[in-house]
Amino acid sequence: QVKLVESGGGSVQAAGSLRLSCTASGSTTRTRSVAWFRHAPGKEREGVAAIMTNGVTSTITTYADSVKGRFTISQDYAENIVYLEMNDLKPEDTAMYLCGIRNGWLISDEALESNRYNYWGKGTQVTVSS
Repeated sequence: QVKLVESGGGSVQAAGSLRLSCTASGSTTRTRSVAWFRHAPGKEREGVAAIMTNGVTSTITTYADSVKGRFTISQDYAENIVYLEMNDLKPEDTAMYLCGIRNGWLISDEALESNRYNYWGKGTQVTVSS
């Protein structure tokens, strides 16, 4: 079992920034994939960014086109924390942001598909006003 806890959400004005954190505990493996998704009312869950790592030699990130150049996913591997730095926020970024984890590697083409992930946090709300 893996437990995920998200934090860092809040309310900001357009063009502002937030940094979200996803902290994992429990049975994580050295090779793992962690992704941020968002879910806005009336919309489907959308994969935002993912980071895949083997903990030693390889770390790969991938992003949705809608956030490329504005969002950055990173990790503190030793502390089991994955961050999502969000800059130049727009009202359309308003959503509940959740992180998911899979104990194993995902290729980039799969990493933003929610059905690839086994465990989820409860989310943190991000609201961007114009």
